[in-house]
Amino acid sequence: MRISILFLPLLFVLTTSIHRSTSLDANVFVCMGKGSKKYHYRKSCRGLSNCSTKIHEVTLAKAKELDRTLCGWEDQNGL
Repeated sequence: MRISILFLPLLFVLTTSIHRSTSLDANVFVCMGKGSKKYHYRKSCRGLSNCSTKIHEVTLAKAKELDRTLCGWEDQNGL
């Protein structure tokens, strides 16, 4: 019983992050600078702190069209 109580929050986090990463209509944030290569689930993500241009909110599908991949800071936090 105790193990299942500890496992449930982990299961929730995993299923939430899987859903977010596969839902192509989800909104994400991208920096439109020349060297930008990542997308971010949160506008406040640490990975966007060096963006020298405007941060745009786009769909995940659009971010993938732009050849963006998930930011390492988002990936480490399980988001």
